[in-house]
Amino acid sequence: MNKSVLIIILAAVAVILCVMVAASMQPDDNRVPREGDDITPTDYSAMGNWMKTGDEKDMPTDVFVLYPTTYHPGPNDPLVASIDDEGMRAGAQDFLQHMASAFNTAGNVFAPYYRQLDATWTLTQSPEDRQAYTNGVPKTDAMAAFDYYMQNFNEGRPFILVGHSQGSTVTKEILFDYMSAHPDVYGRMIAAYVLGYSVTQEELDDHEHLRFATGADDVGVIISYNTVSDSFEGELATHLPGSIAINPISWTLGTGHADESEGLGAWLDRGNGYEKVQSLIDATVDVEMGLVRCSNDLIEEFGMPEPTWDVFPRTSFHGQDISFYYFDLRHNAEVRVAKFLAND
Repeated sequence: MNKSVLIIILAAVAVILCVMVAASMQPDDNRVPREGDDITPTDYSAMGNWMKTGDEKDMPTDVFVLYPTTYHPGPNDPLVASIDDEGMRAGAQDFLQHMASAFNTAGNVFAPYYRQLDATWTLTQSPEDRQAYTNGVPKTDAMAAFDYYMQNFNEGRPFILVGHSQGSTVTKEILFDYMSAHPDVYGRMIAAYVLGYSVTQEELDDHEHLRFATGADDVGVIISYNTVSDSFEGELATHLPGSIAINPISWTLGTGHADESEGLGAWLDRGNGYEKVQSLIDATVDVEMGLVRCSNDLIEEFGMPEPTWDVFPRTSFHGQDISFYYFDLRHNAEVRVAKFLAND
């Protein structure tokens, strides 16, 4: 064979191999583990994989927290965070300090780190693929962390679950799978705050052990909503068809309006650090869509920023699901704890 031809053939083979390798690295291939794959969970016996482990454990109840997406990879970074990713951990700590702190008065706080997906990529996948990827690494870690908490930290205390956004997707999996397999544990659950991601009627029908909240003080229930502006239309990546939402001011399921004067206060950063702001945020449940609408003109200040518009429209208040109703959530968690302990 002519040497020049051989060189051309070898070069072509090299190009084909490079293309095959590149194709194998695409996000829609097996590079991102899916449900059913063999995934090794994070080691939660290593205390460095916990943000918070209850401190003095001086309260009769616990709060188990799973943070929202805080992993924001660059174009050449993996789509699944490592457990020691510095940016993810810093964001998780910020959430624990400024948002999950709404629940500090309800119990001893336990919060693991867990490996997250790049939500910007995940939320653009089909609903079926999105669920399969979420049920890969994030669910594996969340289930392992919760089981370790139960086996080593909980000591039989009643508890609250708190999740937001991606943290809510894996909180739901704990509710679906762990609580079904451990009814004794579910019997100690005061409430699950599944915020910034939908809980649907179909999911409740498929998991008959679960109940959605119907008022301010029922226990063993799920509390869930997504917050949008009154002008919101179209689609929201964290919103699913058939969603149920509860009003975080009046704690009702119907269409009644809760005026801003009825709220207990928001916890907002308006440029000078977080502060309590009263009589600013109202709430109305859009029963047809299963969303909570805030009618005040706050889009300019608190609407979602432009880089997120592919998955979170500007008229969404996804980043404020907790902060808008911070003191209402705090008081409500305290009420449900008191009710549970009184009945215990």
